[in-house]
Amino acid sequence: MRCPYCSQDNTRVVDSRPVEDTNSIRRRRLCDSCGKRFTTYEKVETIPLTVIKKDQNRERYDRSKIQDGVLRACYKRPTSIEKIEEMIDAVEGEIFRAEDREISSSRIGEIVMVHLKSLDPVAYVRFASVYREFKDVGTFMDELKKLMPQLEQG
Repeated sequence: MRCPYCSQDNTRVVDSRPVEDTNSIRRRRLCDSCGKRFTTYEKVETIPLTVIKKDQNRERYDRSKIQDGVLRACYKRPTSIEKIEEMIDAVEGEIFRAEDREISSSRIGEIVMVHLKSLDPVAYVRFASVYREFKDVGTFMDELKKLMPQLEQG
């Protein structure tokens, strides 16, 4: 592993531990040349996943697309970036546990909405309004009415 400070490749692992709720390992490293410490994350490489879009085009799975949508939905909401990343890790875990090589974008959207609903109901409605392409205020209100019992409890 190359040191990010001095670019030398003589570094060693001084601490290693699994990261909760993900398939990755956090490693603390020490550079023998400059003495600085840095952290790396090692993640299990998964099988390539192809996403089938609405228009039936296929493209390679891209985590950043889920991140962008969720971050937009959580904009100005009291949800920490750590909680958002944990949620996205859980979504990815569910997607990859299915062991399918192809998944529809609509299935990914449904999985995201299930997780987002428990993370932040307001962010869920924002995401759902774009994802489900609400056509009018009535459709939006129908979704809000479904959420009201959950919002009143929380």
